[in-house]
This record gives sequence, C-alpha cells and structure tokens, in this order.
Amino acid sequence: MSASPSPTVERNRRLLRARDEMDRLYREELDVKRLAALAGMSEAHFIRTFKEVFAETPHRYLQRRRVERAMYLLRERKLSVTDACFEVGFNSLGTFSRTFKEVVGVTPADYRHGRTAAPVPTCFISSWTRPSSFGEARSAGPTYTDPTAARDGAESSEATEAIP
Repeated sequence: MSASPSPTVERNRRLLRARDEMDRLYREELDVKRLAALAGMSEAHFIRTFKEVFAETPHRYLQRRRVERAMYLLRERKLSVTDACFEVGFNSLGTFSRTFKEVVGVTPADYRHGRTAAPVPTCFISSWTRPSSFGEARSAGPTYTDPTAARDGAESSEATEAIP
C-alpha cells in the first residue's frame, strides 16, 4: 500500500494544474477565480501560494508566458510586432512592448530584427533565450566591475604596470 501524499505535495499538484491551465489558455484573460477554484483555494490564498511556490504572481507568470510565445512568433514565424502582440493575448501594443522589454531586455522590433539562428542545438537556444523573470533581462555590458577600478588612478596604474 502506498502512503498518501503530504499536504505540501498535494498543494503543489493543485497549483501545477492551475499553472497548466494558464499555459493552455495563455491568450485569454487571466481568470483568477476559476484558477483558484481549480486549485481548491480562495483567490487571495491562491495568489499568495502561487507566488510562494513559483516565485512570481499568476499575473506575472502569464505575462512571461505570453512574452515567451511572442519571442517564438517574432523569431520563427516573422510576425509583425502588432500581430504577435494580439496573437499572444495582449490587448495593448504599448503594454506588450513595455512588458517585452522588461522581460527580454530589448524591444520586440529589435528582437525580431536582431536574432538569427545559431548553429547550436535547439535546447541550448531555448535555455539561453527563455526569460527567467521580470527585471532580469541580460544587460548589454559586462556585469562584473573590477574592485581596483574604484581606487585612485595612481594605484591602478601601478597595479597594471606590475602585471607582465
């Protein structure tokens, strides 16, 4: 006989069902009431628990999911930015563009024109281009700052000259 799943495991399964529903219906408006009912929770508890488990609110998850789909449409199907916007469920081109730039780090138009297929396996491309969350877009420049750069110019010059 198998033991029944723990309350945490059962909660996570219900949340996964709700998230899967969001993935299937990403083009539609977010219906928190229906998703909460699917997970067997109140709306407020569903939002709090979803954020605790998946590290983002249902609304942010849905927006990121839509942006991921838009990335595919812009890159592979060469849709216009406007067509991709409405295809993935956004109602406003301005909101879509702002959200896309927040997540990806470039505007949808720049993304559409600037990406070419790399000669690497698809799984690597998916991993590299999938946005992880809001505000974590890759920056254009290096993210590491040399701690010696904060020193005055004389010390930095001496340190640089000492290196062969």
